[in-house]
Amino acid sequence: MAELHAEAVGGLIEWAGPAADEVLEAMTARAERDGFPTVGPEVGRALALCTRLSGARSVLELGSGFGYSAYWVARALPPDGRIVLTERDGALLADARAYFERGDLADRATFEQGDALDIAEARTDTFDLVVLDHDTADYVAGFEAARDLVAPGGAILVDNVAVYGDVLTPDGLLATLDGEEPPNDRTRVVAEFLTHLRQDDAFETYLLPVGEGLAVATRVQPSKE
Repeated sequence: MAELHAEAVGGLIEWAGPAADEVLEAMTARAERDGFPTVGPEVGRALALCTRLSGARSVLELGSGFGYSAYWVARALPPDGRIVLTERDGALLADARAYFERGDLADRATFEQGDALDIAEARTDTFDLVVLDHDTADYVAGFEAARDLVAPGGAILVDNVAVYGDVLTPDGLLATLDGEEPPNDRTRVVAEFLTHLRQDDAFETYLLPVGEGLAVATRVQPSKE
């Protein structure tokens, strides 16, 4: 797998950041045992950092699985903070609830079963942060569904935007962004999404080299509507 930084840097990120509790350790063991994709500890800590630095009190996550990334965020929320988890698979959502209960964080979470995009499009409230971690092919649609749910000063956080095994690599992605023919469909999809972010004047986007790449799109302008 292509890497965004040296393995030792990843080790330092994990060493210096907040320690994983026994619930996160259980989640990590499950992901490794079952081959279930999670954001991993680097991105988990980055999500927690964004939550702390922004002073977020309300978070919406599109695509929650069994709650790994949402759990990192919930730990960084204030006691009266709230995160809404969305997941199509009812069994996974029930597992997420169980993990949150085990970590005494269930009072900071709402669990909504269904299609993440449908849930986002139906919301009329606003959030300080929105986390996109559903199907990469739907990232543009997810961003559009969530963009007006974020007020100026808030942000949309998007995982998996730089590297994915030997299918998507930073050099191949950069070449595609520079106008070359994409080597595969996944690279094309991610390049289209990053271009879409860059062209939206209401957001200022940064890419953090953690995990498989984390985009942080901060809302700097209100909706024109």
